This record gives sequence, structure tokens and C-alpha cells, in this order.
Amino acid sequence: MNHSETTRKLPQREPWPTLAANSGTILLVEDEGFVLEAAFEILNAAGFNVLKARTGEEARYIFEKHTKRLDLLLTDVVLPGQDGRDLAKYLTRVQPGLKTIFISGYPVNVVSKNGDEPNGVLYLAKPFSLHTLLDKVREALREKASDRARGAR
Repeated sequence: MNHSETTRKLPQREPWPTLAANSGTILLVEDEGFVLEAAFEILNAAGFNVLKARTGEEARYIFEKHTKRLDLLLTDVVLPGQDGRDLAKYLTRVQPGLKTIFISGYPVNVVSKNGDEPNGVLYLAKPFSLHTLLDKVREALREKASDRARGAR
């Protein structure tokens, strides 16, 4: 088997998957610089409006100063100062129905405190691929749209 035969047999994936429906504002909160910038670039290239913060306090400031309306909170669980769980609780009090994706290098059962997470919370394990990130974001936004449609009836 020569090199060109091997290359032709490999499945090809679109490097930056996009959908026409990729829109909305995501607040991305991550204290690891590389993860923050990589996720920002992936989501931005896929068509989302992404606001980024390194701490819970910075995220609250951005939320209150910039928008007070988000489509999705994508936050690391472990952050300096205010952790991601407390940030999510605060933001969902201000904006009920806000979907949240927690990013963590820990298993879900360690991340969740006694299962007391609000409805609409999803988990994304580190490390993650660009496809996994986009799939999880789309899942959360589909749930939000479905929730909104049920509420409109």
C-alpha cells in the first residue's frame, strides 16, 4: 500500500464545523489561558458571539456591564475566587433559564455538589476536541430553544 492509498482511506472531517444556526452569545469563563483562547477561537470561528473572562468576578462584571442577556454560560468549575458553580447560580438567578456547560478535568460525580446543580447544566470533560466542544454547545442551545418553545405554548 502506498502513501496516497492510505491518505484516501482516512475519513476527512471539516476542521471548523459550522451550521447556519450557530448564533448567540456565549460567556466563556476559564482561568487556563490556552484553554480560554482555544475555545474562544473555535466558538468564534463557528459563528458565535463569545465574551471571555478568566475569573468568576470578571464574568459577573462582563455580564452586568455588557449584556445581562446570554444564550449560554460555558465555565470551568474550578476558578480563582468565585467558582463556576457559584457563578452559574448567580447568573441563573438574574437570567432564569440560562443554560450552563461546566468544563472540568474531574469526573461529573466529583464536580456536582450533592446533585444540587440547576436544570439545564451540562458537562464537558477536559481535554476536549473542537468537535466535542461544538457538539456540546449546540446541544445546550437546542435544549434552550426547546425550553423556550415549550414555554411559548
